Amino acid sequence: MQSITAKASSAGHSLPGASAPAANYVPFVRAGDLLYISGQIARSNGSVNVQGLLGGAVTPEQGYAAAQGAALCLLAQIAAAVGDDLTRVVRIAKLGVFIAATPQFTGHSQIANGASDVLVAVLGDAGKHARTSVGVASLPLGAAVEVDAVVQIRG
Repeated sequence: MQSITAKASSAGHSLPGASAPAANYVPFVRAGDLLYISGQIARSNGSVNVQGLLGGAVTPEQGYAAAQGAALCLLAQIAAAVGDDLTRVVRIAKLGVFIAATPQFTGHSQIANGASDVLVAVLGDAGKHARTSVGVASLPLGAAVEVDAVVQIRG
């Protein structure tokens, strides 16, 4: 078995532990060969890594890093769902990237690339996905970026 954690490590990333839900929901749901991952924000030691609005106090570089961190949390949930077995991941089918931003901010795609770049670095072609990046007024816990995904899996 090839592990998602080991593959992330070989790509220069460290997966955090899969976080527990913060409210009345589950971190992922399997429906047939699809795995729906709840929204993930970049966290470490229980704290949100980047808080605020893009186009405000949060720089594009910080937003990109927040998207990377959120994608690593997403990968941690996938690993939890499939027993850390990389061979069970067929592909990331759809990635949603939500960016807390001022109304004037227009660089959503560049911020979302932080998440996309991590997924492709770790999963290769299976990490290539359809994507939506959306600016929003606010996110849970003041996070700058949140990601969710639909993942096709085996067995």
